[in-house]
Amino acid sequence: MLARDNGRKSMKISDYFESLPFLMSAALAVAAVSAICFFLIAEGMPVIKKIGISKLVFSKSWRPSEGKFGIFSMILGTVYVTSMAALIAVPTAVLTAAFMSKLCPTWLYKVFKTVLSILSAIPSVVYGFFGLMTVVPIVRNTFGGDGTSMLTASVVLALMIFPTVTAMAEAAISSAAKENYHSALALGADKVRSLFFVVLPAAKNGITSAVALGIARAVGETTAVMMVSGNQTAMPQSLLKGIRTITANIALEIGYAADDHRAALAASALLLFAVVLSINIIIGILGRKKQ
Repeated sequence: MLARDNGRKSMKISDYFESLPFLMSAALAVAAVSAICFFLIAEGMPVIKKIGISKLVFSKSWRPSEGKFGIFSMILGTVYVTSMAALIAVPTAVLTAAFMSKLCPTWLYKVFKTVLSILSAIPSVVYGFFGLMTVVPIVRNTFGGDGTSMLTASVVLALMIFPTVTAMAEAAISSAAKENYHSALALGADKVRSLFFVVLPAAKNGITSAVALGIARAVGETTAVMMVSGNQTAMPQSLLKGIRTITANIALEIGYAADDHRAALAASALLLFAVVLSINIIIGILGRKKQ
C-alpha cells in the first residue's frame, strides 16, 4: 500500500514538472499582455484626466501644438477603412473557402493552399508598396484625385486580410457537418446545395471567428494603410479623399511627441488595445459555442 501511494505521489510530481514549462509559457503571455495594458493606462491616463475621455474620443480637432487632441476623425477613418475592407474581402474569402473545402480538385487545392500561405507571409510594407505602385495609379486614373485615399486603403487592407479569413473559414467548413453533407448527397442534393444549405450553416460560428480575426488584423494594421491612405487628419469626406487611422497617427507622430501629445497617443493606443481585446474575447466566446 505504501509503495503504491509513493508511486502515485511520484507520478503527480513528475506530471507537475512536465507541465511546468507550459504553465510558465502561459504565465509569460499573460504577464506580457498585462504589462502592455498597465503601461498604456499609466501613459494615457494623464491626458484623459486633463481633457476628459469624451473630448478625446468625440472631438474632431487634432492639433497637438494647440493642446487639441480629438481623435474622432481618426476613429471614423479606422472604422470606414476596416468596414470597407471587410465588405470586399469577407464574401470572396468565404466563397473561396467553401470552394476549397468541398468542391476543389485535389491538385487545385494544393495550389490554393500554397498561394494562401505565401499571401499570409508577405510583410505589410510589401503590401503597402504594391498598393502605392499599383492600386494608387489605378484609382487615380479611374476615379480621379491623387489616388491615396480611403478607397485605396480599403482595397489594400482587403488583400491583406483575405488569406487569413480564407484559411480559417476553410478549416471551419471542412470540419463542419461531414455526416449531414454526405447524407444530403445521398438523398439526391447536389454538392453546391449541400454545401450552402447544410455545411455553411453548421460552420457559421467558425466562419464568424475567422471574420472577427480578419477584422482584428485590419484594425491593427499600420504600415500598409499609412502608405496609401493620404494621412489627412480632417474628417473623412469621400472614398477618394485621404484619411488617417489611429494606428497610422501613432506611428507618424510618436517619434517627436512629448508630454500631453505623447500621452494622447498612448490613450489612442489604449482605445485600440481595448477594441482588439474585445474582438479576441468575442472570438473566444464563439469558439466555446462551436465546441
